[in-house]
Amino acid sequence: MRRLACAAGIRIYAAWVAGPVPGQQGGYAMDTIFRGGLGTASGRRRAWIDSMLVDHGVLRLAWTNAGAVVPGRLYRCNHPTPGRLSAMVRRWGIRSVLNLRGPTGNGSDALSRERAHLLGLDFIDMPMSSGRPPPRERLLALIAALQTLRAPGLVHCKSGADRAGFAGAVFLLLQGEPVATAMRQLSLRWGHLARSRAGVLDAVLAAYAREGEGRVPFADWVRDFYDPDAIAAGFTAGSLDTLLNDRLLRRE
Repeated sequence: MRRLACAAGIRIYAAWVAGPVPGQQGGYAMDTIFRGGLGTASGRRRAWIDSMLVDHGVLRLAWTNAGAVVPGRLYRCNHPTPGRLSAMVRRWGIRSVLNLRGPTGNGSDALSRERAHLLGLDFIDMPMSSGRPPPRERLLALIAALQTLRAPGLVHCKSGADRAGFAGAVFLLLQGEPVATAMRQLSLRWGHLARSRAGVLDAVLAAYAREGEGRVPFADWVRDFYDPDAIAAGFTAGSLDTLLNDRLLRRE
């Protein structure tokens, strides 16, 4: 146990120095000491150490930004522990989980997948990055998932601030809510730093407000007019917020 914790500490420091590394399907993932198995006591112990120390789950034990996007239909949160996922099922009747981290292969991922399966929940992987606009096909896939998941649904990323907020905003736009209302899903109240590189998600919504709101439904705008490269080229992140977002908070 002590040896695993020591190894986790070394890997955290190395990852902090190196910065985010490319993860599955274009996202970002921390290093992991997890080896992919929960079938033994040692494997489960390693998963928890990896989740708490390497994936910063210990911070999520103390604080969660879980809340409603639309009560009874969609909720959002940071990466839930198994116990917190069970509690949200009891409280909100959750039936589907939309995982915006994708299959990271770390301890947090393994533990939440296992609990979702035991609870009989649908589990949908939709990996996204918080630091660049999603490609058109990925955004269309997110729209389709939000339109078809069994309600009430739960959408989560790592910190629950950026990608979960963007998905919540997209859901509201699909319900016909104005961009100004949808943008509230990306705010400091949820932990979102709009001047960090994650602010490029705000820029996607702002582009729709300029180019399509009131004239073209959001899904049609994404299909016919959305230009992620132009949005990325026109966005400049603040250096201080980016340092806080990437190096200290370790957002993906």
